[in-house]
Amino acid sequence: MNHHQAVRRHLHMLEQQLRDCGQWQAEPPHASAFESSQPFFLDTLQPYEWLQWVLIPRMHALLDGPHALPENFAVAPYYEQALAPGHTGRESVLAVLVELDALFSGDKS
Repeated sequence: MNHHQAVRRHLHMLEQQLRDCGQWQAEPPHASAFESSQPFFLDTLQPYEWLQWVLIPRMHALLDGPHALPENFAVAPYYEQALAPGHTGRESVLAVLVELDALFSGDKS
């Protein structure tokens, strides 16, 4: 499995974890929620919303087009802080995020 395939697989795993823990939303947030200048849209989206409506679609767009993937990508540390222990789906979502982050560290050749 090449790097792009592994990233896409983890994005699908992340989506499935969000669905499994009941955090996948059928309707997107209001358009103004995407106008944030804060990291992870802290002021306009909940943590799981950012994964669903920002990270997953943007990463798929990078994979679908002739775009370079980010380097030294890491979102798991934020989610370790943003999601309190016991938060719905925290451990399963964090596990996928840690694996996703690992795909962006070190040598990928």
